[in-house]
Amino acid sequence: MIKQLLFFALSLSCFASTAQKKVLVGGTLVDGFGGKPILNSVVIINAETIEKVGRLGEVEIPKGAQIISTEGMTVMPGLWDMHVHMMINGHSDYTYWDKKYPPLFKKVIMPASAHQLLMAGVTSARDLGGPLEESLWVRDAINRGELPGPTMYVSGPFLQHRPYPGTEQFRWGIYGEKDAREKVQTLAKAGVDCIKLIDQDEMSKEEVFAIVDEAHKNKLKVVGHSHRPDEIRIGLEAGIDNFEHTGLSSAPAYPDDIVKALAERTAQMNKGPLFWTPTVEGLYNYEDVRDNPEKLDDPSWHLDLPDSVVKDIKQSLTHPGRMSYFQLTPIRKPTLETKFRQLQKSGVVLLVGTDSGIPMKFHSQSTWNELDVWVRVFGVDPVQAIKSATYWPSVFMGVDNKVGTISEGKQADIIAVKGDALKYINLLQKVDLIMKKGKFYKGA
Repeated sequence: MIKQLLFFALSLSCFASTAQKKVLVGGTLVDGFGGKPILNSVVIINAETIEKVGRLGEVEIPKGAQIISTEGMTVMPGLWDMHVHMMINGHSDYTYWDKKYPPLFKKVIMPASAHQLLMAGVTSARDLGGPLEESLWVRDAINRGELPGPTMYVSGPFLQHRPYPGTEQFRWGIYGEKDAREKVQTLAKAGVDCIKLIDQDEMSKEEVFAIVDEAHKNKLKVVGHSHRPDEIRIGLEAGIDNFEHTGLSSAPAYPDDIVKALAERTAQMNKGPLFWTPTVEGLYNYEDVRDNPEKLDDPSWHLDLPDSVVKDIKQSLTHPGRMSYFQLTPIRKPTLETKFRQLQKSGVVLLVGTDSGIPMKFHSQSTWNELDVWVRVFGVDPVQAIKSATYWPSVFMGVDNKVGTISEGKQADIIAVKGDALKYINLLQKVDLIMKKGKFYKGA
C-alpha cells in the first residue's frame, strides 16, 4: 500500500517546474524534538515555510506540487554548528595566518567557510570570534541571498584580558569596568548576536560582571571560554549563559567544586537551562588524522578557496605529528569522555559545536565528526544528539519559533541522507539533500 501511495504521489511531479509547493515523501523523519521518528513521512513546504508534517496516506498531497522522494532516507532539520570560526580554514600556523590573510577575510576566506558549512548540511551556525565588520558583512550578505551559507549568528571580536600581538582586529582587550561596558555597547550597537568572552579568569571580577551585565541589558547572551577551572568558576558566578569546550588541560576530570556548582546552577530552572558546547572531536580525532593523513586530501574543503590558499594550507599540514598545537592531545584525549559524562550528569544542556577552522579541522567535515564521536564513542542516543544539533541551538539563540525543528510554521531548513542515520550516524558525512529556506542547494 505504501509503495502504491508513493507511486501516486510521484506521478504528480510532472508539475515540478512551475510548482510553488514542494513535498518530501517517504523518508524516516527525525523532527528535532527528540521523539520517536516518523516513518513514511510527508513534509509539505510552501515557499520558505513548512506547511504540514505527517505520514504518507494520512496527509493530502497538494495537486501540482513538486514531489521529492525521500524513501530510504533519513530526513532531519538542517544542522547547527554552535562553534565555528569563519576566518580560519585549518591552517596549522595561526601567527602566519593572522598576519597574511586578514585582507582576504571579508570577500574570500569567510564566504568560503560559510559555503562549505552549508554544503555539509549546516544550515545555521554561530561564529565565535572574528573581525567585527567582516563578520557582520558576511552574515548579512547571506541573509540577503547574495552568498550561499548557513544563517549565521556572530559574536564579532573575542573580549579578553589582553589581545595576542597582531590579533587586535578580532580580539579586544578589556581595560577596566568602564571599558568593558563600552566595548559590549559597541558590539551591541553594531548588531552582533551574542558576546564571546575568553580569559575571564585573568580579568577582574568587576570587568567580567560588567561584560555579562551589559550584554544582558542589551538582550545578548554571553558565551564563555571554559578551558581552565577558574574560567568556569567566575563564569558561573557572573552568569555566563553558555560555556565552550571541555578543557585543553590534561587534568583527568573537572574539580569536584565545579561539578557541584554546575548541578546547583542547573537546579535553578527559574534561570532557564545552562548550556555547554563541549567541542570534543578536534582533540578526540587528532591521533587518527595524524596517523591517517590522507583524510586531509578530501577536496570538500577547497570549495571557493583560491588555489594559492589551498596550497598554503596543504603545505602547513605536511607534518601533522609535529604541530605544537596538538602535542598534549594524546594526554588530553582520555579525559574527554570523563568530562563529557560529568557535564551530562550535572544537568547542563549540551550543544553540538566543533571549533571548526582550527588546524586540520575543516568546515566541510567537522560537524558530522562531532556527532560521530558523541554517538559512536560516547554512546549518546542519536536522536538526542541530533536534538543537540537542531532544537537546542535554536532555543539558545532564541529562534526556536522559526527554525530548529521540522514542524508546521517553521522555516524549511531540511537535510536528508540515504540510509538509516540513526543506526549509522557517519552517513552525515555525505548529505544527499540540503534545503535552506525552502530552496534546494543539493539533491533536487
